[in-house]
Amino acid sequence: MKHCFKYILILGMIISFASCKKDNYAEPGSFLSGKLMYNGDSIQVERNQVPYQLYQFGFGKVGPIAATFAQDGSFSQVLFNGNYKLIIPNGQGPFIWKQTADGNPDSLSITMNGSQTLNLEVTPYYMIRNAQISGSGSNVTATFKVEQIITDPAMAKDIERVSLYINKTQFVSGGDNIGATNMGGADITDPNNITLSVAVPKLATTQPYVFARVGIKIANVEDMIFSPLQKISL
Repeated sequence: MKHCFKYILILGMIISFASCKKDNYAEPGSFLSGKLMYNGDSIQVERNQVPYQLYQFGFGKVGPIAATFAQDGSFSQVLFNGNYKLIIPNGQGPFIWKQTADGNPDSLSITMNGSQTLNLEVTPYYMIRNAQISGSGSNVTATFKVEQIITDPAMAKDIERVSLYINKTQFVSGGDNIGATNMGGADITDPNNITLSVAVPKLATTQPYVFARVGIKIANVEDMIFSPLQKISL
């Protein structure tokens, strides 16, 4: 019985030591942050809708660290130091992410040795240029132009519609709005001079402003691209 108790005590000490060792691993402390970019311009998207994936090798993990971009195209992750690969899966975002020769999403190698900023260069199908949004009491009006970036017939896509969204908060998109107006792509007569106007509904609280963005829905592309957020006085 004494020998049995002795073995149980030793086993308990081993388990306790292993548990303490596991608990004493350092927490991740390096920050990786950046933005989606195209030639110096940030790519604006819908919040939490465009995903990216990070893979770290050498720790027995085979699945990705999955996350999404904020609506201004920014991202941030706290990571262990080490080597990672980042991808944006095919078919995600209003842009083209680089691909391998066989059509799979190419990976970007990242070495973390402390915090760093890393912007991700992508090629959008279209960009919204010179978006001017103003309010006049019960209406918000936007004027802007659209620039087609990808013109190769093999990859180019048509505009399905352009939209103006307004919201009481800083989250503005098709899924976050209190008012919206649309124009079909076939109805755009001059891509360098587009005007949209939306009525401001009676706000539930007294608020002399709204937030607004213009978006482009591209044919056969799920995610829209947007103009930068603007706060509009009414």
